[in-house]
Amino acid sequence: MSEKSGLDESLSARLRCPHCRSPLTLSASNLLCTLDSCARQYPIVNGVPVLLNEDRSAFSIIDFIGHGDTTFRHQGALEQLFARLIPEITANYAAPENYSRLRQELLALNPRPTVLVIGCGEVGKGMQELVDDPVIQLVNTDVSYGTRTEIICDGHDLPFADASFDGVIIQAVLEHVADPPRCVDELQRVLVERGIVYAETPFMQQVHGGPFDFTRYTCLGHRRLFRHFDEITSGATAGAALALAWSYQYFLLSFVRHPRSRVLMKGFARLTACWLRLIDPWIVNTPGSLDASLGHFFLGRKNAFPLSERQIISLYRGAGNILPDPASQQRGRDA
Repeated sequence: MSEKSGLDESLSARLRCPHCRSPLTLSASNLLCTLDSCARQYPIVNGVPVLLNEDRSAFSIIDFIGHGDTTFRHQGALEQLFARLIPEITANYAAPENYSRLRQELLALNPRPTVLVIGCGEVGKGMQELVDDPVIQLVNTDVSYGTRTEIICDGHDLPFADASFDGVIIQAVLEHVADPPRCVDELQRVLVERGIVYAETPFMQQVHGGPFDFTRYTCLGHRRLFRHFDEITSGATAGAALALAWSYQYFLLSFVRHPRSRVLMKGFARLTACWLRLIDPWIVNTPGSLDASLGHFFLGRKNAFPLSERQIISLYRGAGNILPDPASQQRGRDA
């Protein structure tokens, strides 16, 4: 299978039919499900298998057969110019340290770990350390062709056998899927016992994926999503100052409709709000900023025993836990 599909033998052995999870076999330029009652076929396009459960996906196999573009947006020349000249109003303060910790955890679990990347369109912030490590095998998947895409698949139905990976990375993806809990169930299924997950998901960030943008999570909601995992570390990727910058940008964008006008307005917003990047590092880890952060991260280890709802609530770290001083309350009543 591996010679024609472009996949190595170890990865080929992990592949499964996304409909019924039966093994696959190679026939001509297709992968065939070996279960007679299923017998579905999946094309291999320029060495990239297209493994979609069309019954439960927003995408169709036919979208990929012509190797067409399935991304939802592109930067035009003017937007690219602004991106080069004007500082961004986004940041990710936690990712470099988190990926370093993720690497340590993976190597402690397996000296040659295999890691599934869900949504590999580009190398995520801080991820280069893993990309450059020769002992870590990354399996790059997406619902769009890209320079790194090895397999086209949908996170709702991962085409891999149970316990196939030592780690899973799902960075800035869960907001773009229709059913995040089902995706998390799937990544839990394909992880080995005590396997490691790293996730980043936005919170106070406006729509940035057009029709493919569905969900946001508070810090505690994000922890509940990964309740079947023991926490290694979690927190904010960026704080309330950059969340304010995004809100300001989208406030200005609400006044314009023409694509070129929106690009110009976005450039103006970035130019006039980029100073907020200087404030954000000072407040990103405060309780108040955690309640209003741009996004959250979670690094955890698979566990068979989920947290209870009471346990999850007890993990709240936001400003709502900061209670008034009893003496101050009494003075207020006396006054």
